[in-house]
Amino acid sequence: MIEKMKFLSITGPKTDIDRVVNTYLSKYEIHLENALSELSEVADLSPFLEVNPYKDALSAACSFYEELEHPENFSPGFLKTEEALSIIRNIRSGADELTEARKKLEQEHAAMIEPLKIIRHFRNIDFNVSDILNFEYIHFRFGRIEKIYFRKFEAYIYDNLDTIFIKCEEDEQYIYGIYFVPAQQAHQIHAVYASMHFEQIFVPDKYDGTAVQAFENLDTRHKEIHAELNAAKESRKQYFLEHGAEIVSAKAALEQYSQTFDVRRLAACTKSRTDDVFYILCGWMSEKDAASFQKDISDDPGVFCILGDELPEASKQPPTRLKNLKLFKPFEMYVKMYGLPAYNEMDPTWFVAITYSFIFGAMFGDVGQGLLLFLGGLFLYKTKKIDLAGIIGCAGVFSIFFGFMYGSLFGFEDILHPVWLKPMEAMMTIPLVGRLNVVFIVAIGFGMGIILLCMIFNIINSFRAKDVEKTWFDSNAVAGLVFYGSVVLSIVLFISGRKLPGAAVLVIMFGVPLLLMFLKEPLTNLVKKKAELLPADNKGAMFFVQSFFELFEVMLSYLSNTLSFLRVGAFAVSHAAMMEVVLMLAGAANGGNPNWIVIVFGNLFVCAMEGLIVGIQVLRLEYYELFSRFYHGTGREFRPFLKKTAGQKTSHAS
Repeated sequence: MIEKMKFLSITGPKTDIDRVVNTYLSKYEIHLENALSELSEVADLSPFLEVNPYKDALSAACSFYEELEHPENFSPGFLKTEEALSIIRNIRSGADELTEARKKLEQEHAAMIEPLKIIRHFRNIDFNVSDILNFEYIHFRFGRIEKIYFRKFEAYIYDNLDTIFIKCEEDEQYIYGIYFVPAQQAHQIHAVYASMHFEQIFVPDKYDGTAVQAFENLDTRHKEIHAELNAAKESRKQYFLEHGAEIVSAKAALEQYSQTFDVRRLAACTKSRTDDVFYILCGWMSEKDAASFQKDISDDPGVFCILGDELPEASKQPPTRLKNLKLFKPFEMYVKMYGLPAYNEMDPTWFVAITYSFIFGAMFGDVGQGLLLFLGGLFLYKTKKIDLAGIIGCAGVFSIFFGFMYGSLFGFEDILHPVWLKPMEAMMTIPLVGRLNVVFIVAIGFGMGIILLCMIFNIINSFRAKDVEKTWFDSNAVAGLVFYGSVVLSIVLFISGRKLPGAAVLVIMFGVPLLLMFLKEPLTNLVKKKAELLPADNKGAMFFVQSFFELFEVMLSYLSNTLSFLRVGAFAVSHAAMMEVVLMLAGAANGGNPNWIVIVFGNLFVCAMEGLIVGIQVLRLEYYELFSRFYHGTGREFRPFLKKTAGQKTSHAS
């Protein structure tokens, strides 16, 4: 069902808004609307403009909370505003010091990566690197050359040049080294090395001692920095752990204060005759909460509240808040997937819960597999609070029920005696049609009954919405109900062997409803006493052509929607057939010794695969064949602006 709502307008001195929110509104769930929009006809209203003073502190508290390991281990305590802000300032100061120390280490680490990478290849040079870099009369170059070119260079060129090449390191592709040349011949010899694809590596002037000493110093410091970074990370984690309780408490308090302050975004301000500034808040509460709130503020002269009965109609429709039995609550997920019901619309949750579970059971009737679905769904719903698991659990109960009706237990149909019938064997004769499976006939009959019920729901919803066309003349209105109901009655009389009603009755049962549906637009305008019965762009022959094809489409939809319920019988038969295949593969079809491994895995496979397919098919029936007839789902969700504090009053510092 949909909980009844009341529209409230709350006002008082502007400076008193925090006290009112903390003392009264925090105990209730209220869906706030923008007061400026709701009271657009009221003169001299202005927005409540103030910057949230808790935004920055709350952002810091949230970041600290994310760094805290297992924050759920700490229980939030009550803090006043200044206490919470002071805690965050102190923790931020300590965290900033840790961050600064870590940044320095990271900068030092980044600065030494390239020098370490370079000197690594030349660490075998037993000579002071800084001296080499300062040679005046001898030119040098650090670099690498591919092995294939180095061999050619060594065999044919090296002995003919005034150069010394010192090999330092080699890998699979390159030889790393340094060569020296006289300053007078440097240009020519550099060109020769370049022709042999020598790649120069620029060595920065940052090394002390020999290359091996420079490398060892850098490598040692590199390892030290890694250790210090790990220690800094551990220190930060320990720091937040030590202040865990304070962080959790401060975050909870600041969230509450920030949310309370943000009420101003939806408030309006107005001036009185004495130039005192007043705030105005508008929103929705449940009838029960609204009555309690009125009683709470009855002795407070600083708060004034006017209920919706004494106010002009709100500009927006009331928000929708579903309130169902615990058994039906998981099925709210399916309703919300389609769209929440409008405030004046029927809540179909109970209808979905019953029909979905019933149809699922009829399509998937097996005592053993139904029991698995029930136990698995119940366990997940109780432990994980998964709505889909609750739905599976309910569907499993009806699978057990129809399993007894079909006499099926894990696919074995010779253990239990069917209370009703065996889906693959039960047949009956239909006049002018022949022999048909009983479950198909029952499925069609069930579908007809459900469609008629949905038409009644549509009439109720349309009557509440004061929609004349959809109440009386639409395909799902009274005209459609009479027509389709007459068709169903005629089919029942025909199958039972009774004579159909006379011609006059047929004209009334079939002709009149079709005529009303054909003329629904002019009839609606006639009832509403409009000047023109037909719109200007849809007169004459165009109206009759359009109405004819619309009526033809309606007739096809009646047929297709009815035949869609054949899938209920089809899946009941296919489930039995699939389990028969499993038993054949296990060697249990002819009374032999069954292979229990095949039976177990076969049951699990059928339970998972067919259970998924049946679940989707039933949801399709709900949405396309049932919801499309009576349900719009145009409601908006009730979203309480404040977190209910169960009567706890927070203290707000001035």
